[in-house]
Amino acid sequence: MKRNTILLMLVASAAAAEEIVLFDAAMTPVSVVASQAGGKFALRDGLLEIETKGNTGYPGVLIKGQWDLSKCNQLTLELANLDRKGELPLTVRLDNPDANPGKSEGVFIDRVAIRGKQPASYTVALPPSLPYAREINSKLTGMRRGPFVTTGVVSDLDASKVVGVAVYIKEPKLDWRWAVKRIVAHTGPLPEAPAWMRLPPEKFFPFIDVYGQFKHKDWPGKTHSDADLKRALKNEMADLKARPGPDGWNKYGGWAKGPKRKATGHFRVEKIDGKWWMIDPEGCLWWSHGPVRVTSSTAVTPLEDREFYFTDLPKANSPFALFYTTRDALLWPYYEARGIKRTYDFSSANAYRKYGKDWFARYADMAHKRLRSWGMNTIANSSDVRICQMQRTPYCDRFELKSPDIEGSQSGWWKFKDPFHPEFRANFRNQLLARKAELDDPWCFGFFVDNEIRWGNDTALAEWTLQSPATQPAKIEMIRQLKEKHGTIAKLNAAWKSDYADWGALLKSQQQPPAGAKDDCASFTLVLTEAYFKNVRDEFKAVAPNKLYMGCRFAGSTKAAVVIGAKYCDIVSYNLYRYTLDDFQLPEGVDKPVMIGEFHFGALDRGLFHASLRAVANQAERGKAYATYIASALRHPNFVGAHWHQFGEQPTTGRFDGENFQNGFLDVCDTPYPETIAGIREVGYRLYEIRAGGKK
Repeated sequence: MKRNTILLMLVASAAAAEEIVLFDAAMTPVSVVASQAGGKFALRDGLLEIETKGNTGYPGVLIKGQWDLSKCNQLTLELANLDRKGELPLTVRLDNPDANPGKSEGVFIDRVAIRGKQPASYTVALPPSLPYAREINSKLTGMRRGPFVTTGVVSDLDASKVVGVAVYIKEPKLDWRWAVKRIVAHTGPLPEAPAWMRLPPEKFFPFIDVYGQFKHKDWPGKTHSDADLKRALKNEMADLKARPGPDGWNKYGGWAKGPKRKATGHFRVEKIDGKWWMIDPEGCLWWSHGPVRVTSSTAVTPLEDREFYFTDLPKANSPFALFYTTRDALLWPYYEARGIKRTYDFSSANAYRKYGKDWFARYADMAHKRLRSWGMNTIANSSDVRICQMQRTPYCDRFELKSPDIEGSQSGWWKFKDPFHPEFRANFRNQLLARKAELDDPWCFGFFVDNEIRWGNDTALAEWTLQSPATQPAKIEMIRQLKEKHGTIAKLNAAWKSDYADWGALLKSQQQPPAGAKDDCASFTLVLTEAYFKNVRDEFKAVAPNKLYMGCRFAGSTKAAVVIGAKYCDIVSYNLYRYTLDDFQLPEGVDKPVMIGEFHFGALDRGLFHASLRAVANQAERGKAYATYIASALRHPNFVGAHWHQFGEQPTTGRFDGENFQNGFLDVCDTPYPETIAGIREVGYRLYEIRAGGKK
């Protein structure tokens, strides 16, 4: 008995040694918890309950301590989502004493998505310890994720010296309530790192080969020579010939064998038997299925201060020097805005290697053949207009308004444009007229206007307006309306609990308005939203009455923005990076056709460093995820199309904003990912069968 008791004690001791508690709401003193970016917290019912506000940066909590996690291989977080707003993405960060999260130094960062109100466990794998990783990481810039991130989003941590664990939301648009119950690190065998991860810097650099691929790793389909490019082309041509496209489609990719509607010579939308459809120029039912950014220049990467990353960049007298100057027309302003002048276009260079001197014409021809063969009928926005205007595949495009900003607004891609500015409508009309060739083209079905606008909360647009200069036209209009409502500044001060000396003082003030202004700010935010959509719609239809105005591609928005936008848009558009659209709902009372402007999936088994905004385990799972997503859109009565982001791969070393996602149908060498293409064809060849029948 005594021997058994000792044995049980040893087993219990060993079990206890297998976990290191970083936080336990039942045991950890609240004094070690600090607010991050205004997050409010309190211990309640065995949980650390946390309230965070939208548009406040990275709100949450930071738990301080001292832990040696060098023998740990994973974290378990017990978390609860106390709101009913859908999936909540949370970020977890481990800090060293010298942590600089803004520069990704001395931190480990990963993300989890939580759903239920009851605490549930979420596991995060911890990275191995690598001798030169921190030294090499210090030389790596301009990438969302680098090669040493074997797990997580950022991996630059000395696991033996952890002094903090932060849990927060990255740039939330909404207010949230959530909770932490426990955070525990588990000891166990660390993942085995490949030999290249232990290379010293002098052997690691350069780490990108002449094709723009990661040099130190091999994978199925990697290009090792120009001969590989030629073989890949020969094999693909045989595949395209064997599968030229779905039967029963007309020249636009419409359902030639399906029900016929009135042919108008243009694309339009119509609700039929409870489902929204697009109707093509011949009167066939049509559902938009295709990729964004059909261009050879998807892998343009900055070079300044990074030339040592790359193997044998071309000399000035090389024919490949051309690709220092080729670029994507839509995205180049983003490079210019960041002061980036020197770039290299790996994807176009590889197309030149593959197709020869007439490389662009052959690339463009292949783009149309590929899309049809894959069961696609759309070239989505931000594509090369030379490819779009070949009258072989329907297309859409997008404008970004070039009008004066509301100066006090917070930037998304750009600041919010002032719809009361006298240049707003005139500038937009000029932009439309400059694209007249597309607007007159029957193969062009419509335009998005703007992209992923930052709407803030229900009062934000008006609050930002009040924080703008006195010359801001929207501010002048807002104060005019406030005068109409309140009459005198004294009455406004009484309502707002403010002390403005006169209306002029309010006009000059650029301070955040007081809490008492909330109702008036909510009202004028609606006015601004209405003015934005109405002005855009009116100008759009005046110039292009037969094209579809497809909204602004919502990616986080207020309910009011969607409701008001739906009044004026022919199609409401969303960029929705999810695994399925089965639970998508428009606001109550809104019934409009909906277009997905962007979605994608990626994995880390083909040499890229970032799996994309929605990660999957491998390429086989990527193809399945594609089919699942499109099928869910086809079953939903409101969706009339979904566009993948993007046709070709982003650069391994990042574009202007560092994005280096595994998000292409084609890799940087113009080779299709076969597993993804199989998933596309699975739903593409049955597009109208699924849409008409709602079959899974």
